[in-house]
Amino acid sequence: MALKTVLFLGLILVLTFVCSPATADGPICPVTTKLSRASFPEGFLFGTATAAFQVEGAVNETCRGPSLWDLYCKRYPKKCSNDNGDVAVDFFHRYKEDIQLMKSLNSDAFRMSIAWSRIFPHGRKEKGVSQAGVQFYHDLIDELLRNGIVPFVTVFHWDTPQDLEDEYQGFLSERIVKDFREYADFVFQEYGGKVKNWITFNEPWVFAHAGYDVGKKAPGRCSDYVDKECLDGRSGYEAYLVSHNLLIAHAEAYEAFKNCKQCIGGKVGIAHSPAWFEPHDFNDAQDGASVGRALDFMMGWHLDTTMYGDYPQIMKDIVGHRLPKFTDQQKAKLKNSADFVGLNYYTSTFSNHLEKPDPAKPKFRQDSLITWENKNVDHDSIGSQPLTAALPVYARGFRKILKYIKDKYGNPEIMIMENGYGDVLGAKDSVEVGTADHNRKYYLQRHLLAMHEAICIDKVNVTGYFIWSLLDNFEWQNGYKHRFGLYYIDYKNNLTRYEKESGKYYKEFLSQGVRPSAVKRDEL
Repeated sequence: MALKTVLFLGLILVLTFVCSPATADGPICPVTTKLSRASFPEGFLFGTATAAFQVEGAVNETCRGPSLWDLYCKRYPKKCSNDNGDVAVDFFHRYKEDIQLMKSLNSDAFRMSIAWSRIFPHGRKEKGVSQAGVQFYHDLIDELLRNGIVPFVTVFHWDTPQDLEDEYQGFLSERIVKDFREYADFVFQEYGGKVKNWITFNEPWVFAHAGYDVGKKAPGRCSDYVDKECLDGRSGYEAYLVSHNLLIAHAEAYEAFKNCKQCIGGKVGIAHSPAWFEPHDFNDAQDGASVGRALDFMMGWHLDTTMYGDYPQIMKDIVGHRLPKFTDQQKAKLKNSADFVGLNYYTSTFSNHLEKPDPAKPKFRQDSLITWENKNVDHDSIGSQPLTAALPVYARGFRKILKYIKDKYGNPEIMIMENGYGDVLGAKDSVEVGTADHNRKYYLQRHLLAMHEAICIDKVNVTGYFIWSLLDNFEWQNGYKHRFGLYYIDYKNNLTRYEKESGKYYKEFLSQGVRPSAVKRDEL
């Protein structure tokens, strides 16, 4: 209770602010005395987010085929199941109900993903298209639009069809490029007249690193010197190969989008997911330099490549022959292959220079010549971390990463695709405890304020913000133990939805000011 009181008193101070008048060289921010929608530039979008595998359920409907996560969950059932043994929040059957929850929040937009294996059950068009799966996403998108909610669609959120894994190991093979372009082109052609905002890939560094370097996420590959439980893999090699094929696939999908007639006026990006890093020792020049290296390896890996057509030079210098090379044609397609920068931000850490990497045991994080530290040289934590928090809370890092992107990459348009707080309630988990999520409320207040400062003071070109997540859901290798939702899901009682304190706060925050849908198009 003491921690909550301190946080609350601190927020009273920061929320009773008056914005400095906006200047003509950046976003125009209204002058307000309380942080709300009204504090942000006209037309700014606020929404919530989910992903298909994490919420849909209905794994045996619409002829849906298995994905690599279905196999992962069979191998590690304790990680994936809730108390009822299910891997489902059942958004598939209850999307109309959940869209009403979005509407009640005064939400402008919704970020969703399309499950590849629900559209192409066997991974490619020639092996069959599920018309029922195609129709489900039409119905979902239509229902969003009927309720004045703008759909943002992710093409790939980690759920590679298992048939492609069995045939050629998915993203480990360059054969994925042709199949991914076919799939992306199909969904662009099918839904591009209704959906104008697209993400090709969600968190590519996490997909590559966690899935193919440390084995924490599907398909769970790594070297045995990283984790004895990994079934197979080659750390320090496969993550780079997977990302290489993923980036080429992105460039092909981007080209397909630009050739899509009904997609005219739409935008495509990638959702990057960097942490912010502070030096472990501010007096150590090596620790200071390690921050830039860490960001180049974590974010520049994919952001530099889609802006400039090639990997950051520091990656080429350190990784050497283990980093694949692009052809001149591939570089040309990759250059400027994103219309905006998608950003997922959750937390930060300290970056400590790694003096002696072990070349006999290569792995991605070691290649950046850093270790991640929770405390600095003075034993200070990176931020506050309540007892049930999944990650440290460091809103200052949110503002810093936004300004970093502005300064390094020429002030591109940025959309915050995910920002959220995870609770790990353990034995205390209940509707009563789970809905009293005051720490998530404070997290949102802090991060909305940090984003406001980045936009209105630092003049960063941020145009949208999505909270992760609308609902508590399946959090990958953490199963249902981590709760990120604005709505509590009672897994023991018919998956009933309950509004949390954070949901009430977001609703109040969005109730003030003018929704973009209420502004005439020629005024935006």
